[in-house]
Amino acid sequence: MGVTSLKIEGRTKSHYYVARTAQVYRRAIDDAVAGRPFDMRLMDELDNLANRGYTEGFYRRHVHDEYQNYERGNSVGVHQQFVGEVIGYDPDRGVLEIDVKNRFEVGDGMELMLPGGNRRFVLEHIENRRGESVGAAPGSGHVVRIPVPGEAIAPERIEFALLMRDLG
Repeated sequence: MGVTSLKIEGRTKSHYYVARTAQVYRRAIDDAVAGRPFDMRLMDELDNLANRGYTEGFYRRHVHDEYQNYERGNSVGVHQQFVGEVIGYDPDRGVLEIDVKNRFEVGDGMELMLPGGNRRFVLEHIENRRGESVGAAPGSGHVVRIPVPGEAIAPERIEFALLMRDLG
């Protein structure tokens, strides 16, 4: 195809945007190298990110105006919201410590993005720093602890982990 490199524009994006985009590109590249057909669900994952629309960038020199979004001057997320960064992990209890960025609550569908692969679960419990059970993580400036169902996570796999909640 003549493509020798890909660039993820991350200068004005969040680390969550760059991490999710790199994760999706990695899966697409691995599939292509293995001879598997393109998985359109990967496009859904990119569309799930807050964005103002995508273009082919410089792949084609003169991109038609229909690829540009002039109607909305801001990004809008569709299906998920970035809600926190993992700042600690107790493997004995299977509990993550989260630096909250946006509100989430018990009962929310969650996705934990890890360098080695993601985990989806329904949040069943939240506790504050004092170990008290709470119904919600109120937003930025708070730190909470949540259990992660399933197998224990190797502590070295926790670095750079991010937490999202499903919307509506």
